[in-house]
Amino acid sequence: MSTEILSTADLIAAANAWLEQDPDAVTHTELEALITDAAQGDEAAIAGLHDRFDSRLAFGTAGLRGELGAGPNRMNRVLVTQAAAGLAAYLLTHELSPSIVIGYDGRINSEVFARDTATIMAGAGVRAILLPRLLPTPVLAFAVRHLNVSAGVMVTASHNPANDNGYKVYLGGDNHGSQIVPPADADIAHAIAIVAKGSIAELPRSTDFVTTDEGVVDEYIARTAALAGPVKDVVYTYTAMHGVGWETSKAVYEKAGFAAPALVEEQAHPDAAFPTVAFPNPEEPGAMDLSFAKAREVSADLAIAHDPDADRLAVAVPGRDGEWRRLSGNEVGILLGWRAAERANGTGVLAASIVSSPALRTIAAGYNLDYADTLTGFKWISRIDGLVFGYEEALGYLVDPDKVRDKDGISASVDFLSMAAELKAEGKTVLDRLDEFAARFGAFASRQVSLRFTKISEIGETMTRLRANAPATVGGLAVASFDDFENGVDGFAPSNIIRLQFEGGARVIVRPSGTEPKLKFYVDASSTSGEGAERQAAAEAVASQLEAGMREILS
Repeated sequence: MSTEILSTADLIAAANAWLEQDPDAVTHTELEALITDAAQGDEAAIAGLHDRFDSRLAFGTAGLRGELGAGPNRMNRVLVTQAAAGLAAYLLTHELSPSIVIGYDGRINSEVFARDTATIMAGAGVRAILLPRLLPTPVLAFAVRHLNVSAGVMVTASHNPANDNGYKVYLGGDNHGSQIVPPADADIAHAIAIVAKGSIAELPRSTDFVTTDEGVVDEYIARTAALAGPVKDVVYTYTAMHGVGWETSKAVYEKAGFAAPALVEEQAHPDAAFPTVAFPNPEEPGAMDLSFAKAREVSADLAIAHDPDADRLAVAVPGRDGEWRRLSGNEVGILLGWRAAERANGTGVLAASIVSSPALRTIAAGYNLDYADTLTGFKWISRIDGLVFGYEEALGYLVDPDKVRDKDGISASVDFLSMAAELKAEGKTVLDRLDEFAARFGAFASRQVSLRFTKISEIGETMTRLRANAPATVGGLAVASFDDFENGVDGFAPSNIIRLQFEGGARVIVRPSGTEPKLKFYVDASSTSGEGAERQAAAEAVASQLEAGMREILS
């Protein structure tokens, strides 16, 4: 995110220039009021303009993501149009006849941003295909490969707060439908910066784009349903978390042969206000409370939840204490990874982000499979050659890389439902399967802690302080090594990540979130001493020590 502190006069001039090209009535009115008040010396209005115009939403991670509103530091029609024109320019420098498929979810302005993108692409000479209606992100990711296009755009903010939206970019060809990575992201950002020097009113537009029929959706449904195993008897609940997952998931489950789930009706259909949750993220405390209530009502075997664009999967099961609990992303990843390893017949690669549990590496070794660590994000995981399964602990799983090169909560839910049904037929539960894992591979305990900040600058300050004061101990445990990924570690490109490793194999990794104002730290510990329950208790004890110690250090 570039930053330049403007004088009040320059600030108002920049705001007026933006206002002249803003086609959206809501943001136009918002900005007009701020300009009027700022010109009269209103300090709050001046601060509001500084917040919108001193910096610009950075084109990174997987494109754009941020709060809706007027100005270059917000998501709006001007910014999205500039992004679309920059992306079009980039594509035209790489292919003679580029093409793009565009999808959108149910958030505020998602369809508007998608249609703006289609008209800009068509006006620039890029063959543009718009998906037929609001759909999950995995359908768009699938469409990039299925339609063999040059690129894809998904308008979504995934699990961010209600007033956010985003712009996720995929590339076809040699990128095989994965999200953008360097140097493409920087090249696209450069092209956008050139566009931003002029007015979007001058950009050519065309309505000569294609809205595709249901064929691509039907093919996604058929191929996803084909992942199901032969056993289908399982009782489950489902929530879409007010997103777009239900319609497609319902069709997949029906085609796969599963009975219909007990639906959490209050959250089943798209609602951009996300009225029943503080944050539309299944990881957040309370987000699955309605699912737990429905699961108790129908005596379910498990509860399935997707985030609003259905690329993430959360699973909850009845605990042995009678209470429902959500499995961690690592627990789901371990179970699906073990299942993938059994199917792999000794060929292929398992992969996970470096902040995910080391357990997947242990599974790979047990099945003579290769294993790869990646930086965080499926843009890296999906690019591993020979991949048969990949996951990241933030509820992202890829169980069918031949079909899609991104995390896919719908495909993962089919695989997990099949596993649960098979276990049920054997008189076992998901928790029994986790016990079997601990007995065979050892017990692994993980913690993922998010520290939310009101100011982005505080995140950088905290990371700087940690680097300057590398701890010798954490929670009473001696630090064996302090690895700063900004200096390049393990062959990875420089990244804003710090890793602390401890005697016995435990570790802590600290990094800023790429999509939210959070600093995250991840704790992993393991044990192979004693029986299953003893192993788990030992691993959990170390993880708890390290979590408490890191909270103290970072507070």
